[in-house]
Amino acid sequence: MSEPKTKATDASVEDFLNAIEHPVRKADGLKLLQLFKKETCEEPVMWGSSIIAFGSVKYKYNSGKEIDWPPVGYSPRKQSLSIYIMLGKADLEPFLAKLGKHKKSKGCLYIHKFSDVDEGVFREMIRTSINLVRTNNPQH
Repeated sequence: MSEPKTKATDASVEDFLNAIEHPVRKADGLKLLQLFKKETCEEPVMWGSSIIAFGSVKYKYNSGKEIDWPPVGYSPRKQSLSIYIMLGKADLEPFLAKLGKHKKSKGCLYIHKFSDVDEGVFREMIRTSINLVRTNNPQH
C-alpha cells in the first residue's frame, strides 16, 4: 500500500485563508478556524495544500497498516466548504438530521455556506467526533 498523498505540512493556515478570493468562503474559513480551535482545543495544521486539520491520530487500515490522520478538519473549496469528520454513520446521522442544508459523501460533508447550518449542532458534532477519537486513541 502506498503512502497517502495528503500529509501535514508547515504551511501557514492564516496565509492560506487570507489568500481566498471568494468573500463568503474566506469569511466562513476564518470563522471555522476559530470554531474548530475552540471545540477541539487543538492548533490548526495544513494537510496537503488545502485542508486545515486539528489533531492527529493513528488510523489503522484493515490490512494492519497505520498512518497518522487528522480526526477533524475542513477545506474552504471553490464550490463549498468540505468538512472532514471521523464519525461512523450511526454517530453522524442524528447530527445530520438537525444540521441544516448540506450534502454528504462517504468521506465528508459539503456545506455551501456556514450560515446554512445550525452552529450549535455543528459544534456538538465536532466535540462528539474529537471526544470519540480521544476515547478510542488514548495515546493522543
